[in-house]
Amino acid sequence: MKIAGRVIGENQPPYIVAEMSNNHLRDFAKAKRMIEVAAECGADAIKIQTYTADSLTIDCQHPDFVIQDPLWRGKTYYQLYREIAMPIEWTALLFEHAREVGITLFSSPFDEAAVDLLQSLDAPVFKIASFEANDYPLVRKAAATGKPLIISTGVSSFGELSELLTNLQLPLDQVALLHCVSEYPANSRDMNLAALARLKKLGVQVGLSDHSLSNLAVIGSVALGATLIEKHFTLDRNDGGPDAAFSLEPQELKQLVKDARDAWEAIGSAAVLDQPKRKGHQHARSIYVVADIAEGEIFTSENLRVIRPGFGLPPRHLDDILGRVAKAPLARGTALQWHHLEG
Repeated sequence: MKIAGRVIGENQPPYIVAEMSNNHLRDFAKAKRMIEVAAECGADAIKIQTYTADSLTIDCQHPDFVIQDPLWRGKTYYQLYREIAMPIEWTALLFEHAREVGITLFSSPFDEAAVDLLQSLDAPVFKIASFEANDYPLVRKAAATGKPLIISTGVSSFGELSELLTNLQLPLDQVALLHCVSEYPANSRDMNLAALARLKKLGVQVGLSDHSLSNLAVIGSVALGATLIEKHFTLDRNDGGPDAAFSLEPQELKQLVKDARDAWEAIGSAAVLDQPKRKGHQHARSIYVVADIAEGEIFTSENLRVIRPGFGLPPRHLDDILGRVAKAPLARGTALQWHHLEG
């Protein structure tokens, strides 16, 4: 899988996506600055959302349409989305600004018109939000572009995801599933990172869309094979906004990038176990002469010991050496070698 030429995979550093979400607060200058800051913090990409209130829901006061989640309780879906939606006319301008800054920008479309708009702007990848993963017409429309697809899994079962992938008509190597807990913020104890291993069985890239308040889940997910990380960020939580409470400030985003990449580097390779002499081997134990030995003297447990450091013969040879004869005089403190033995 590639996004704007960047290869995504377990043999590559994790791909870090800074989610602008609604933290632009409908301030164009702030949105542009967020793009610049995401680049400065080392993120690979910044993501926006392309929708209108009408593309997501209807203006209705029925109780079904009144939000009960604490962050947005009491508002109707329509009211919330109308207040926070990024103006559509910004989209092309922000794509251009991201190119000037040198960071990849892409978006989550929420209706088919948004897919068309993003395709016209040569978006390198499409992101499907958790709550839209069951919208087959939308997902198929995005998949039909032939661009890679990233899908959050926050409210989907394994069976639903398997069925979705079967119906995508997009090669699985062009799909990434982001494990997600759709709570805002999410608690570490609810992250269930073990789900990553199961998602891998679907034959796609896996990652994490993280709404928790620390980097713990991100580090753990990278250790478990996550190749993409998405995290909300804001210039300043004190600015407010519907997503501010679970968004990272710039210094925190910079730390997230470092932590995720350090975790990936720490995974390294199991081939280290095949090295005949690993780092630090000189501090291990080996066989040493611990009393002066004359030429022709027999090696015994009195004049040989297994001690640190590790410059002598390996301890596993001690039983083979005891009872044999010294070829030449050996001083106390000599690291025993095979040429010290007669025969």
